[in-house]
Amino acid sequence: MNARLSIVSLAMLAATALAPRPAHAFCGFYVGKAGAELYNHASKVVLARDGKRTVLTMNNDFEGNMKDFALVVPVPTVLVKDQIHIGDRHFVDRIDNYSAPRLVEYFDEDPCSPREYEREEKAAAVKEDAAPAPRKASNKTLGVRVEAEYTVGEYDIVILSAKESDGLQTWLVQQGYQIPPKAAAALEPYIKQNMKFFVARVNLKEQKSTGVTYLRPIQIAYESEKFMLPIRLGMANAKGAQDLLVYTLTPHGRVESANYKTVNMPSDVEVPLYVKDVFGKFYADTFQQAHKQSDYRAVHTEYVWNSAWCDPCADNPLTPEELHGLGVFWLDQSGSNAPIITRLHVRYDAEHFPEDLVFQETGDQQNFQARYILRHPFKGNLACEAGREYLKSLDARHGQERDTLATLTGWDKAAIMKAMGDDAPGHIPSEEPWYKRMWK
Repeated sequence: MNARLSIVSLAMLAATALAPRPAHAFCGFYVGKAGAELYNHASKVVLARDGKRTVLTMNNDFEGNMKDFALVVPVPTVLVKDQIHIGDRHFVDRIDNYSAPRLVEYFDEDPCSPREYEREEKAAAVKEDAAPAPRKASNKTLGVRVEAEYTVGEYDIVILSAKESDGLQTWLVQQGYQIPPKAAAALEPYIKQNMKFFVARVNLKEQKSTGVTYLRPIQIAYESEKFMLPIRLGMANAKGAQDLLVYTLTPHGRVESANYKTVNMPSDVEVPLYVKDVFGKFYADTFQQAHKQSDYRAVHTEYVWNSAWCDPCADNPLTPEELHGLGVFWLDQSGSNAPIITRLHVRYDAEHFPEDLVFQETGDQQNFQARYILRHPFKGNLACEAGREYLKSLDARHGQERDTLATLTGWDKAAIMKAMGDDAPGHIPSEEPWYKRMWK
């Protein structure tokens, strides 16, 4: 079987988006999210880790003839069959939707009512609380050893060890894989670390028997001192920067990169109302601007929260069944030890990310979410003194929203002013209908 090998360290991103469902929070409600579907060349992986034990879920969104699919992943040890599992793509989609950057919307209270406007402002803030038989003689010559072979679900899996990258590359070519030109150089560091190679491709007969038309996620469970993802191999056939979304589930605190700077995405800022209609583009450009400002070398945190609750929620909290399906092996029946979800977003290339991603779990449980705020002005009668002062304040507020949007995205201020329309700075809303003013 002639298989086109996608030399990647992670499975490709599956981008099934759930329709947003409003969820009340504070004095407003959630209105939108920017999930993984924004990125064309992305990988989506879930890491559940406690101590040395890790469950890695690799989500596949391969499109095309399934006989052309193949996956190579460096792993720290030889895996037995029971350490390999076929996961549920729905669970990966759920954690993506749950942790996605979000847009929330609030409505100003009537400043002429006894209720204090300042109290509402304060309340709106987020509380920070069977593969072809290997040729044995050739394998020995090439320095490649087949450590194990399994069929798990719709995948034929081979676990390899190798002494030289050229030999491993030659072995893969002999087995019918088409190897990117830079593969040998990418394989070499992992061979020097004595890592093994998890090679998977589709068993068409088994895949047909599943009754599904897509490839399900592959999960592997292992023990290792290393808390890392091998991203360098994924650059062997990359045509440019790639997006990687990592969702970690850990018992004690947020996860950060140990060998690259980790920064929070800009958050909790007010943006013009029209962003509601262009939120996807807004967030994509905001991420690119933040990426640029970090000199293209940072890991960006988009979400940190205890999985048992959220505020505001972009989706319902994950159930114990879903958490277990994502590899949370330490969850008890009461849910009292629910994991901390960290969502990390990396845009990487060989120039700016020369090393694999190494992670560390911290004891920090401070909540964070990439959250952007729409604030609607009050539209009723503003004849009182407080109402007149409120009207005067709107111009400054809209000017700040314009400047914030330009800073976050790099968009042109004149274009933003045009898109804002009546909300643009310099346009002061009338304090009462025109016809009432006319008869005065």
